[in-house]
Amino acid sequence: MQPQPHISPTTATAAISAALESQRVRKNRGSYNCGRCGQPKKGHVCLLTAPPDIPTTPIASEPVSCISAAASSSRSTVLSLTAAPSSRQSFTHLRRALSFDDVDARNSLDESDLDAASADLDLHLDTDIVQPGRFHAVGLWEVLKRLPPSSLLMAARVCKGWRETSRKMWKAAEELRIRVPETAQIGYTGSLLQKCPRLIRLSLKIESDFDATTLACIAFSCPNLEVLEITTSGAAVNRISGDELSRFVANKRGLTSLKMEGCSNLGGFSLSSSSLSTLWLSDLHSLSKMIFNCPNLTEISLEFSRQEDDSTDLVTMVDGLGRTCTRLQNIHIASLKLSHTVVLALTAVNFRYLRMLSLVLGIDITDASVAAISSSYTNLELLDLSGSSITDTGLGMICDVLPDTLSKLLVALCPNITSSGIQFATAQLPLLELMDCGMTVSDPNSDNPTIVENPSPHKTPGYNQKMFIKHKRLKKLSLWGCSSLDALFLNCPELMDLNLNLCSNLHPESLVLQCPKLQLVYASGCQDLLTGAIRKQVSENFAAGENHMPRKRLADASKRIQALPSLYEETREDDNYAGKRRKLEKEVCTIIH
Repeated sequence: MQPQPHISPTTATAAISAALESQRVRKNRGSYNCGRCGQPKKGHVCLLTAPPDIPTTPIASEPVSCISAAASSSRSTVLSLTAAPSSRQSFTHLRRALSFDDVDARNSLDESDLDAASADLDLHLDTDIVQPGRFHAVGLWEVLKRLPPSSLLMAARVCKGWRETSRKMWKAAEELRIRVPETAQIGYTGSLLQKCPRLIRLSLKIESDFDATTLACIAFSCPNLEVLEITTSGAAVNRISGDELSRFVANKRGLTSLKMEGCSNLGGFSLSSSSLSTLWLSDLHSLSKMIFNCPNLTEISLEFSRQEDDSTDLVTMVDGLGRTCTRLQNIHIASLKLSHTVVLALTAVNFRYLRMLSLVLGIDITDASVAAISSSYTNLELLDLSGSSITDTGLGMICDVLPDTLSKLLVALCPNITSSGIQFATAQLPLLELMDCGMTVSDPNSDNPTIVENPSPHKTPGYNQKMFIKHKRLKKLSLWGCSSLDALFLNCPELMDLNLNLCSNLHPESLVLQCPKLQLVYASGCQDLLTGAIRKQVSENFAAGENHMPRKRLADASKRIQALPSLYEETREDDNYAGKRRKLEKEVCTIIH
């Protein structure tokens, strides 16, 4: 295109006004007219195009705090008339609906924080009040921010306006969740991370083997990173060593949360950080040393591999946690090496702020361990002793010490607990909201490998175990795998989630559910008739709770039920249309079987 001669703003304004007055507005086919001034396109040079001598500000290259700040510090690449703002505003309705290039970003965004709806890219948008005629810029933002990273990269190839908008989105991203496919190279992750200089939270799902190069890429590309989560998928192997992980944590001084799977090759580590508050490590195996120098650590989760040859010294580890991590509130340890000795070491440390304690798969944890825990930690809100050897006596100790604080109790895979112990616990814990009793009331003759072959002599053998639970605050109850249970009575007005998977001996006629708020029921492996009985009882409970008909007292002091207002609003319809009416029924409860 040849350069256009300079046109002064006054001359341009006068020409525009004269052109509009002389032109009769009419509807033409297609897009033969100019989208700015309405003149025919053929041989036409639009006077609304900005003169070439008006300077523009280049797009800022520094990362900014939010997308609106980036937008307000830059101008569109298309020039605009600044000498006649009133004339420009009067012709904004002539723009094309998708004219994203001709948008002043600082007039199209508002200043309220809007969270992205995408599950992969979390954006925070600060915007200005949207002016008439500028909605298309906000519409583009709302559409593009819901795309996953891969689609956003493709959208950047559409046009210049989309490319600039996507670039600002990457700069504004604070949270990124991406899946790294098996065929991807390390450069794939690095190219994405370099687009997000303000990234705070990063979640990677890696499907191939990875090593310390991934940590180096993250450390280089994300200087402000606070939360890191790395999960593995399929046969992916985590080859990061303990020294490399320790070096990464020490260098990332702003890191507050670290969660990593597949840590079987650590060997040993020494973590030192003054900012780290949450640490999750799984698949640990035979650690030679575990040093935690994290004074602000409040939550720790350590899951060890389920191998008999694990040589990790858990007593030394717990003793080290007590010396350097005195602020711990949540502790989760899953290991086959958990024993009464480890529990004694844990109680000797006496974490003053401990509120949640989870010791899973410790077959050597007994009622004596429960007594030690109850005497040292009297303010627990969650206690998980799944996979232990505790009995109904241990449950009684818990109820005696923690009736005013405990709201979550998990004792799944504890074969020495009976239905009587479960009923006693629910009756003695008034604040209980969640209880997991999976595989407790189970058939001792079952072939399930998770059940201990020699159950307690106090356990009722075989089938014919009944359970009656009445609780005002219980919201979630799990009875999965309770194959010895043949009768169940629940009177829980707040219960919303019920798990009855593999309760194969539970009969429909011996099931009573008085739970009007029940929303989700798992019934996989149950009898077919049981599913129908559950749906029927839940529907009846819901209808009984919703059927509050108004009553009216008559002159003779008697009460009569007043007809519903909807009965008076019904109109007569012909018989031809009577069959077409449909009653919309609300799905009361979801049953998964």
